[in-house]
Amino acid sequence: MALQLNLVGDPEADALLAEDPLALLIGMLLDQQVPMETAFLGPKKLADRLSGIDVRRIADMDTDEFIAICAEPPAVHRFPKSMGERIQLMCQFIVENYDGDTAAIWTSGNPDGKEVLKRLKALPGYGDQKARIFLALLGKQIGVEPKGWRQAAGDYGLEGSRRSIADVVDEQSLLEVREFKKAAKAAAKADKK
Repeated sequence: MALQLNLVGDPEADALLAEDPLALLIGMLLDQQVPMETAFLGPKKLADRLSGIDVRRIADMDTDEFIAICAEPPAVHRFPKSMGERIQLMCQFIVENYDGDTAAIWTSGNPDGKEVLKRLKALPGYGDQKARIFLALLGKQIGVEPKGWRQAAGDYGLEGSRRSIADVVDEQSLLEVREFKKAAKAAAKADKK
């Protein structure tokens, strides 16, 4: 994993994301309907409450108990029930399909970018866009660069872009990504009229 990330702006939370593939995958899963840095702070909240993040432990927990942990103030996400269920389903999927090795999603069998994208899209809670953004994050910041990853990530893989969390390296780039998203939403809204 990367030596240093600055996705949250909190040194401990960013260190966890840089060290733990599951934490990074959970952060990306949570990245909807909340600010990016709030989503990527979620894994640190879980790690604090669970004394670490363990894919098998989360997969095997009683669902109601896990949701209660996700809902504990401050909640892991603004929708702790649905997101808690998604986190647990994703962990169960990783245990069942990758023997609990999260990084195997992008390392097992030396996959190319298309295959990594396919594997990410198969994860519960990951659609096409989320999978492409995560693939771009792997390539741009984590050093995971399977053949063809930029093409598979689409516009998110473009060098120098400011489209997503994959491009956030500091406060300035965070502001640039926010501006891009704001402009994209305004354009989409204008197209609907």
